[in-house]
Amino acid sequence: MKILITGFEPFGGQQINPSWEAVNKLPTAIGSHQIVKAKMPVTFSGSRQKIVELIDEHKPDVLLMVGQKGGSYDINCERIAVNLADSKKADNEGFLPSDLPVCYGAPAAYFATIPLKLVVAALQSEGIPATISNSAGLYVCNCMFFSALHHCAECNMNTRVGFIHVPYLPQQVVEGKKPSMALDVVSRALHVVVATLISNACQPSELV
Repeated sequence: MKILITGFEPFGGQQINPSWEAVNKLPTAIGSHQIVKAKMPVTFSGSRQKIVELIDEHKPDVLLMVGQKGGSYDINCERIAVNLADSKKADNEGFLPSDLPVCYGAPAAYFATIPLKLVVAALQSEGIPATISNSAGLYVCNCMFFSALHHCAECNMNTRVGFIHVPYLPQQVVEGKKPSMALDVVSRALHVVVATLISNACQPSELV
C-alpha cells in the first residue's frame, strides 16, 4: 500500500506550520507500506494544482492531508469538503477569494472517504484528544481537500481521501493564550492515523 501524506508551509506570519513539522517526522515506511510526504503551498491555486499532480504521479491507495487549525484543542478529523472559497485573509500569494467555487461545475460538497469514527476511536484509545469536525473552513485547506476528492471522483480512482487539522505547537503560542499540542504528540497522532488506515484498508467510510 502507498500512503501519500501532505502538510503545509507556514502562513499568516508564522515561522513554522505544525502540519508539515509533524508530517516530516513520519518514517518513509510502516512495515511494507510506503509513505510519501509532500509540503504544500498555502495558496488556493498552487495547492489545487499540486495535489492533483501528486495524486496522478503517485496514485496512492490513501491520501491524508494535514493542516493547521489555530484555536483547536484536539485533532480534528474533517468530514466534508465544500465547493466554496471565501476568506477574510489572503493566501501566501496575496489572493483573497470571495464567494468563489473551488471547481466550476463540480458538486456542492464531498464527504471524506476514510473511516473517520475508527480513526477518532484509535486516537482516543492512545490518549490523544480527537473529534470529527463538520467544517474544514473555506480557506486553502478546504480548497485542497475538495480538489483532491473531486479529482479522485472524476477519474474513478479508488484512493481513500481524508483531511485532519492539528493544533498550534507550543512555540506558536508563547503567551499561553491559545491551546497547543506538543510536536511529539501531533506526530504520534499522525502515525496512529496512518496505522489505522492501513489496518482498515477495506473498511468503508461511514457515509459512503
